[in-house]
Amino acid sequence: MQRASGHQAFVLHHYPYSESSAIVELLTRERGRISAIAKGAKKPTSNFRAVLLPLQAVRVDYSFVENEGAEICSIRAIERSSGPAMPSGDALLAGLYLNELLMRMLVRAEPQAAIFDAFAATVRVLASDPGPILEALLRSFELVLLRQLGMLPDLSVQTLSQTPIEERRRYALVPEVGLHEAPADGRALPGSQWLALQQALASEQALAGCMRILGENATGLKQQLRAALAHYLGGELQTQRLMRGLRAL
Repeated sequence: MQRASGHQAFVLHHYPYSESSAIVELLTRERGRISAIAKGAKKPTSNFRAVLLPLQAVRVDYSFVENEGAEICSIRAIERSSGPAMPSGDALLAGLYLNELLMRMLVRAEPQAAIFDAFAATVRVLASDPGPILEALLRSFELVLLRQLGMLPDLSVQTLSQTPIEERRRYALVPEVGLHEAPADGRALPGSQWLALQQALASEQALAGCMRILGENATGLKQQLRAALAHYLGGELQTQRLMRGLRAL
């Protein structure tokens, strides 16, 4: 059995494990996404109850052991860290969407420090009521996620032909095709914007760089990234259906 102490983490989700315990999905900086047993978490007197909230920044001590190829983790101690306050309204729904996205896209126990740092920065912005830049924030995080997982093509060339893109022409991102010229597609972005995004994603401040480029005009990228993510996810997320239903009320 191995032990980890003081790991930075965010609570993504938790669900029942037994009458008194829960499984907690965590995103840690050191070991990526982990699922850990929180013994006694459902008891009325448990100290876990106030901590196991979605988007909550925590420090966690846990033990883990390999069993027939699967990793079994148990939380030994967990406490709030000095993270941002809980978002509200649309920002909270956006955070829950990102939580579900990470649980679906990330394999367990695979360190993803860049994704963790981008997520931490995203949660900080969500907590500050992002307002008109919410779309740019979400699209920027999706770009960083796809890039770090090796699922985003080079944005400086057309994917199939490897022809360099031109600043004044317009291009769209399409599943199984990649980036291609699409002058008649209303969602297409100018080559200059794709080139700027490619450069930003290669920098240490990828999230902030993408947000500056997209500004308040990230709507055109929404459907393109949604299609790209759905291609890898195999369908729509529950939070996406929830948000669409709420907007229809």
